[in-house]
Amino acid sequence: MGKLLEKALKDAIKEDQCTFGSKQVVNTIKNSKLVVVSQSLEKNISEKISEDAKKSKVPTIQFQGSSVALGRLCGLQFRVSTVSFTSLSDANITSIIKEAETE
Repeated sequence: MGKLLEKALKDAIKEDQCTFGSKQVVNTIKNSKLVVVSQSLEKNISEKISEDAKKSKVPTIQFQGSSVALGRLCGLQFRVSTVSFTSLSDANITSIIKEAETE
């Protein structure tokens, strides 16, 4: 995955501006700026998050890796199936989405 996403994740974790886990993301999706979903997430949960994100007009990125890889990217010692950013600039969101689409 891209360097921009990795940097944004590390900054958001440092500033406590992100939410981890599918249950927490579903509950906080209305306050999110961007949602990242790993390939390890069950299809029905992934679809629910995507639906809720569309309703709330929150962009969603499909992370091209497992929850273990997403956890490592976050610098954490456990699996992370989904991450939502609660604070991210529009320019960063656009750049991360473009970077994800080119991969």
